[in-house]
Amino acid sequence: MKLYTKTGDKGKTSVIGARVDKDDTRVEAYGTVDELNCFIGQAISVMTDDAHPLKPILQHIQHALFDLGVDLATVAPQAYKIQDVHVAHLESRIDALSEQTPAITYFILPGGTPLAAALHVSRAVCRRAERAIVRLSKEHPVQPEGLQYINRLSDFLFAAARWVNHSEQVPDIRYESNPPQSS
Repeated sequence: MKLYTKTGDKGKTSVIGARVDKDDTRVEAYGTVDELNCFIGQAISVMTDDAHPLKPILQHIQHALFDLGVDLATVAPQAYKIQDVHVAHLESRIDALSEQTPAITYFILPGGTPLAAALHVSRAVCRRAERAIVRLSKEHPVQPEGLQYINRLSDFLFAAARWVNHSEQVPDIRYESNPPQSS
């Protein structure tokens, strides 16, 4: 079986239940979720310890993101794969990580260890995916749990990045207003 089909050569693609333009808001939404999944995979790849405690959590999230992509790629109403239990799972993980890090009393800049930086990049892509899903929801029905999941996921990725830095004894990078420099 060949990897290429040539069915998209004229700017159309198949979603579950229809053929649409490749720049359709539905394709943009699930495509951005796929991009997020790739960045999370990249974050996993910088883990130097195969037994890293975040690895199974992030891999579970990757599977959930694939399910969310299927939900977004389906035209007809359906029994969605992402449900309240997925949102609740992320919330419990956020709470657990947040309990292990200092309280936030200021804005922080993304960075720190390579893993924390990769999680911050994933968080930023997650926010873009959320915006794409919101755009899609203005044109087509989108299940609320999918939107809630992607919103909580960006919070989880932020909490995870802080937890990684804290675990490695790398302090948060405090944001400081940068006044214009005089010439």
